[in-house]
Amino acid sequence: MLQQIKNRGWIVTFSGMCINLALGILYTWSIFKGSIEKSIKAGGEGAFNWDLSSLNDPYAICCLVFSFAMILAGKCQDRFGPRITAFMGGLLVGIGFIWISTTTSYAVWIIGFGILAGTGIGFGYSAATPPALKWFPPSKTGLIAGLVVSGFGLASVYIAPLSQYLLGIWGLQKAMLFFGIAFLIVVCVLSMMLKNPPVGYKPAVINTKGRTHPIIAAKDSTPGEMLKTGTFYSLWIIFFIGSGAGLMVIGSVAGMAKQSMGELAFLAVAIMAIGNAGGRIIAGILSDKIGRRATLTIMLTFQAVLMFVAIPIVGSSSTKPLLLVVLATFIGFNYGTNLSLFPSLTKDHWGLKNFGTNYGIVFTAWGVGGFVLGRVSQMLQAYSGAYTSSLAIAGVMLICGALLTFTLKGKEKITK
Repeated sequence: MLQQIKNRGWIVTFSGMCINLALGILYTWSIFKGSIEKSIKAGGEGAFNWDLSSLNDPYAICCLVFSFAMILAGKCQDRFGPRITAFMGGLLVGIGFIWISTTTSYAVWIIGFGILAGTGIGFGYSAATPPALKWFPPSKTGLIAGLVVSGFGLASVYIAPLSQYLLGIWGLQKAMLFFGIAFLIVVCVLSMMLKNPPVGYKPAVINTKGRTHPIIAAKDSTPGEMLKTGTFYSLWIIFFIGSGAGLMVIGSVAGMAKQSMGELAFLAVAIMAIGNAGGRIIAGILSDKIGRRATLTIMLTFQAVLMFVAIPIVGSSSTKPLLLVVLATFIGFNYGTNLSLFPSLTKDHWGLKNFGTNYGIVFTAWGVGGFVLGRVSQMLQAYSGAYTSSLAIAGVMLICGALLTFTLKGKEKITK
């Protein structure tokens, strides 16, 4: 019986990872943005007619809607289960992409990519992690959360080159149609594999002497109780900084790489995705060993250093492609750590009963960070023609975030 339960837990974990492998198309926006920009500059019949300062708007809106949809999706997941929630996500993403494939309208792209796809990504993403965590003990929280969300970060490894190929032979609209149909089918089918454990199920661990012992779980808190704690607001601000800085770079990495890599700039996006996914898994494992807070402090500090290092590299006209790719990979790595640390921190502090809703509220920091810093970055780049100002701002904010981790209180000890 235990072996059957264990196997089911891993099936749920990898099904959630594969759902995120589809939904992670969000991280390939910089390639789509490049195609839109090229169309604007070329002009002519059927071309995009957007203001250059608004190129990041569908992406920024998608990040914002994704994060706030997590609250509604979390409630849906807690009440109706992960299958229905993920299935709805697949439908919304598919409809959004199919709609934008029919037009170059700025308003439709805001609604289709930003609102419909953003909501769908929120529903699918929200449903992937909670059921997986429920099958495993607290000592594996970081690992399981890291594995599930690694799919979202890893998506660009295949989507970036596939997008470049489809854009080359079909153009942007037909590529969006392909992705819409494909991801509608993939997410809806995989949603059927998501399942919560039986009512009353308590995972147990074998200790070094071969004996089992009960798991001491965090107190299950309601969203109202969570919002009354200072820890929530500290975590929210730190998540805003860490995610916003990373999303700013992810949304523009293809443009940053264009000068030195030309048409191969999509490789920077794909390789960055490996770092993004790796950061989620490694941070999850490390946080199970040394604690979430210590891991978070290390990663934010490292990310701040990378932002300042990036300023002369991105601003140089003679930057070697390999150096840029390495830098992007490490920035992606550090960004990815946020997406395994914060669900783990949410579970550690406020339990699993209302995890979907609680993490949905915490996750709004991700969307607000991506929206604000993504928009600011694009405006600064359109005004100055360079990314140096936005990198400097992100670096300073990350230092503030690292210092803020020292105000966190609570559960650093993880039950084995």
